[in-house]
Amino acid sequence: FPSHDNMVVEAVRRLCVKPLDVHLMILEPERYIESFREAGADHITVHLEACVHLHRVVQQIKATGAKAGVAINPHTPVEALEDVLEYLDLVCLMSVNPGFGGQQFIYRTLPRTRHLRDMIEAQNLSVRIEINGGVGAHNAQALLEAGADVLVAGNSAFKADDPLADIRHLKGVGGEVAWF
Repeated sequence: FPSHDNMVVEAVRRLCVKPLDVHLMILEPERYIESFREAGADHITVHLEACVHLHRVVQQIKATGAKAGVAINPHTPVEALEDVLEYLDLVCLMSVNPGFGGQQFIYRTLPRTRHLRDMIEAQNLSVRIEINGGVGAHNAQALLEAGADVLVAGNSAFKADDPLADIRHLKGVGGEVAWF
């Protein structure tokens, strides 16, 4: 399956040494997991809403040697992850409705993050929480305080007057910052 997305992953893999976190916001992601892993993905995240058999897809990701993540949309309760949480390396809470950049952050993400962190700690798991969408200097600290580990920033940096200063600021807040 030589898709354009795989070609992008292959090209990025050749140019970087950092782990590649690939977020598959597609239907039937199980059809493409092996090809993305072969292209160089280290972490593969699929959407709960796109997987009929989520546990099976998570196991498929793990069988490739990649770390497994599950993303959930803003309207999906974090409790929907309860039966797979122990098998995950990462949960990506979408803090905007998926589809395009530049959307406003949905502030309900803050209590959802805290609730998910409580679920992870109650089971004594080491699952990382990633926040994707509308992340920037205005909410980074609050997200980390709510329990997030990884913040995905796009427009906040790329549309900033001084992108490098924005990136430095976000890195200075703490946690891990991923750029796309």
